Amino acid sequence: MSLKRIIFCVLFACVWVSPLLAGEDSWQDTIRNLERRIDILEKKVEEQNRYIIEQETQLKQQKEKITDYESELAFLKKIDAGNQGPVDPQIFQDIKLGAGSTLVIQGANNVNYNGDGHTLNDSRADASYSADITLEKEFKEQDARLFLHLEALDGQGLEDNLTLYSNVNHDAGSSDNRLKVTELWFEKGLFKDGLFLALGKLDPTAYFDQNEIANDETTQFLSRIFRNSPTIEFPDNSAGIHFSYLPLEWLQLSYGVFDGDGDWEEIGDNLFNIGQVTFKTNFFNLAGNYRFLGWNSKVYHTRWQDATSTKDSSYGFGLSFDQKIATAITIFLRYGWQNPKVYNPEIVALGDLNYSLEHSWSAGFQIEGSIWSRPKDVLGLAIGQAVPSRKYKRYTSQISQPKAKSEGHLEMYYRIYLNEHLAISPDFQYIWNAFGKDIDGAKENIFLGGMRAQLDF
Repeated sequence: MSLKRIIFCVLFACVWVSPLLAGEDSWQDTIRNLERRIDILEKKVEEQNRYIIEQETQLKQQKEKITDYESELAFLKKIDAGNQGPVDPQIFQDIKLGAGSTLVIQGANNVNYNGDGHTLNDSRADASYSADITLEKEFKEQDARLFLHLEALDGQGLEDNLTLYSNVNHDAGSSDNRLKVTELWFEKGLFKDGLFLALGKLDPTAYFDQNEIANDETTQFLSRIFRNSPTIEFPDNSAGIHFSYLPLEWLQLSYGVFDGDGDWEEIGDNLFNIGQVTFKTNFFNLAGNYRFLGWNSKVYHTRWQDATSTKDSSYGFGLSFDQKIATAITIFLRYGWQNPKVYNPEIVALGDLNYSLEHSWSAGFQIEGSIWSRPKDVLGLAIGQAVPSRKYKRYTSQISQPKAKSEGHLEMYYRIYLNEHLAISPDFQYIWNAFGKDIDGAKENIFLGGMRAQLDF
């Protein structure tokens, strides 16, 4: 090999090998960088795997929910009328659900019942409660609605300690702590001209003898004489039909037929018929209602003058007015009269005492708390009398030489609004001539004090 070629090879080797030897450190850096990148990629792969597992879990849950929805849909299709198509989702719209509870505690300075272990003229305090659930479904296109009212109640309060013509706690009663169907009815508008028909298990007092400020024992007066006229023989909630017609904005005509004794037996033989005319006024932009009613009961009555006449009917009439006289003040008046010649043997005072009333009246007012900067508070005051019939006084055989005085009632309450769910009402009542002053050994007058709590949801 020539010297020239040897020199060229040496120079060539120096040119290519020297950079490799000089760059050993940079190669090591490159390897380390690659290792770091591999670690980063491995971590990202792990994160992707975890994400995939989470997605698979969520997908599984979604499939389970879809399966549940399909099961519910299949069930709804089965209950659809005629099973001819899917359930209209509007059926679940326009539903109103309500619930409430009322607790009443009352004490009296002297009770006038001397039986069943009670002590005459004893001081006593008792309580009662009721719980209500209401469900209303409106069918707008059909101009109709369905209403259900369930109620559970317990405790007679002081009512099983007092012998009176008209007792002191309209919310008292007993259902053995079980829910019972108080109302269940269907209402339909007819002909689109203000005519309405309701049928089912009805509360007659919801349609007749109403009053804006004296018709609700849970928020207004507790005493029965201020809730409805005791001279009207309203049956308990029972099978019935009610018609209402509003030919004019200020006029309402109502008529109802009910099972008179509320036992759902032989309904056609014991009918209670009632009709009412209501005039709705707006004098000086102050609302008022003036109701006039008449009724007839085919329930068997006994004639006072002839105890062998046991299949008589009874009848009567009444009125119920309420009128605003100022923005925050409303007054009311109620009157009733019934046939004084007969009595219903199923209507008795405590101690199984038969009686009958000929007249009753009551009047009072309600003042809203806006006057004293408590706009949701209410003060109520009422006075009234239950007047026994002259035939009862003359012919009763259960009481020797009856006095049969007019029984007087006075009640005052103050409803205190605490929040949108709770209100409490101190309530005071005074009764004179209890049961006509015909309870031997009893004091003439009775004073009651109590408290009502109303819880709404």
